[in-house]
Amino acid sequence: MPAAVSTEVAQQAKAEPVPTSNISTSGTAEGGAGGIYSAILSRNLPIIGLKEKPFEKLHKKCLERKILFEDPDFPTNDTSLFYSQHFPIKFQWKRPPEICKNPQFIIGGANRTDICQGELGDCWFLAAIASLTLNEKLLFRVIPHEQNFTDNYAGIFHFQFWRYGDWVDVVIDDFLPTYNNQLVFTKSSHGNEFWSALLEKAYAKLHGSYEALKGGSTTEAMEDFTGGVTEFYEIKEAPKDLFKIMKKAIERGSLMGCSIDSIVPLQYETRMKNGLVKGHAYSVTGVEEATYKREKVKLVRLMNPWGRMEWTGSWSDRSQVWNEIEESEKVRLQHQIHEDGEFWISFQDFMNNFTKLEICNLTPDALQSDNLQTWTVSVNEGRWVRGCSAGGCRNFPDTFWTNPQYRLKLFEEDDDPDDKEVVCSFLVALMQKNRRKERKLGANLFTIGFAIYEVPREMHGNKQHLQKDFFLYNASKARCQSYINMREVSERFRLPPSEYVIIPSTYEPHQEGEFILRVFSEKRNLSEEVENKIEAEHPKPPAPKTNKETEEEKQFQNIFRQIAGDDMEICAAELMAVLNRVIAKHKDLKTEGFTLESCRSMIALMDTDGSGKLNLQEFHHLWKKIKEWQKIFTCYDADHSGTINSYEMRNAVNEAGFRLNNQLYDIITMRYANKYMNIDFDSFICCFVRLEGMFRAFHAFDKDGDGIIKLNVLEWLQLTMYA
Repeated sequence: MPAAVSTEVAQQAKAEPVPTSNISTSGTAEGGAGGIYSAILSRNLPIIGLKEKPFEKLHKKCLERKILFEDPDFPTNDTSLFYSQHFPIKFQWKRPPEICKNPQFIIGGANRTDICQGELGDCWFLAAIASLTLNEKLLFRVIPHEQNFTDNYAGIFHFQFWRYGDWVDVVIDDFLPTYNNQLVFTKSSHGNEFWSALLEKAYAKLHGSYEALKGGSTTEAMEDFTGGVTEFYEIKEAPKDLFKIMKKAIERGSLMGCSIDSIVPLQYETRMKNGLVKGHAYSVTGVEEATYKREKVKLVRLMNPWGRMEWTGSWSDRSQVWNEIEESEKVRLQHQIHEDGEFWISFQDFMNNFTKLEICNLTPDALQSDNLQTWTVSVNEGRWVRGCSAGGCRNFPDTFWTNPQYRLKLFEEDDDPDDKEVVCSFLVALMQKNRRKERKLGANLFTIGFAIYEVPREMHGNKQHLQKDFFLYNASKARCQSYINMREVSERFRLPPSEYVIIPSTYEPHQEGEFILRVFSEKRNLSEEVENKIEAEHPKPPAPKTNKETEEEKQFQNIFRQIAGDDMEICAAELMAVLNRVIAKHKDLKTEGFTLESCRSMIALMDTDGSGKLNLQEFHHLWKKIKEWQKIFTCYDADHSGTINSYEMRNAVNEAGFRLNNQLYDIITMRYANKYMNIDFDSFICCFVRLEGMFRAFHAFDKDGDGIIKLNVLEWLQLTMYA
């Protein structure tokens, strides 16, 4: 059974540049839902007022008007600073030219020693920046060139981050929070250098506030800087060749961070006797071998983002071992005696003191391999919807099967002549979206994970959503080691070529959120969401009418005549009276009956002559359908409560002859389920009447049967308003 693990610290990778998209100057619709509910989101975009403000356009406008840019989306007040606390000290927002003379964006190149942590608990973010500075190409992907405080200065800057599969451009003004004319948050060791402070501000804007950056995992920022994928190592359980893995990671430009776990929460960010800090993020900036007393010694260089407080043991800045090292070797290792937060430590001491290592690979090349490999990448967006597709882990068999499902087809085995096994190597990375930005609304990271099942050969290629029984009687072929409350869970696997299904989930059911699922493989793979073809079974031709009427039909016609009157047509109020009188006779069905609004919808969807009423034939068709659907409802209302669980709605809809995809099942739950995720009989029938009516309308307009219809505005409004 899956076990949940708690962590207290807590796109596509392409060779070519990825096009950027502009955030309104921030992430107005950040993450969004991609292709999910695209029709609904497109309909409602004018309400949000989504607008793009490209940096170049804003910069040009400021220069033309001879004004300095002020960002309306990230104002210079407390809302941009904090969401859950208020400082007794009043910060002043100042532009760099107001803080010092001769402000510079970057002095002599962006360097890891330019970063000093301020009063914000975002060492994880700053450790990632320090790693980023080691790769100039990556650095200037995040920090675009030609930004300064001299030529064409307009108080506007921009930075680029990877967000769930896309690169976004975050535009900011250069107001920074200060106290006594000193920067409150990240600063440079040079008093007049501001690239790191402005980068931190842009990242804070991306997440809604500075406070949103408190506490996190270094890999989160590393992935946002690169679009890479992260692997985690518990150092005590790490492979024997960990030093080789780290050295190759540095050579390939991978970003690395490490930390020392603290079992006692009160000991977070507390200094130990050897100078190291518990519960604190460091960046790995170098991995080398040095010659000491004619022997090779493995060394690791680390950076404390505080810009101070260093390791004091062997190989530290002032360690006596440096006296035994040749001068040329010191130069090669860039040994300096400075209290700048950076220091060397022997690999053995690193292993003895640190507990976690995080490596963010720009592509998930196997670091143990000597050859660079080309990986194929599949990216899928998804969503867990409470009551429909938020089924929890395998510990909850009644709902686990309702989670989103992704078919993975592994076509070819790996090219490894030394490996006798016929297997495909691949990496699965599941990332939850937007939780940090939604912290101010009370959101925390979900505990997430995934399981992988092999699809039976007879089901290959059919793209059907696997049902509950499949998971009851089949064990997973692979799964993540544990469910954990981090932004991303990733793991490598080796499985034979075949077709598999990946089930991403939260640990507990009923937790709503968005995610992206990335699959990297050495050979060709196809990863796609299981999507049923949207269709409805054609209604069966009516049985030949016999002269013999059933007792129910006689009762039903008598009631209809009594209520309809001479015109033999009934309005919504009369329909409600007829249905509720007949339904009341079914003692096995617990229901309060149909509402007037439901009956109006039924008339609109069953009215064939446009009279606004139902004649006997139309009503008879409706009643036959209601009886069919009533049987389905009764079947799923196992406890006779008069409601069915929204998770069972998928099966009920399917049994009624409608084939829908996950997005439509989610919409049905949002539209018809109550706050307890139950659907009563009235809502159940209304949903089915609407489905049948809308399918019938679509087929009427789809003259050539190609699955596409064209409507003018009058036809569209007639269909949607009278429904």
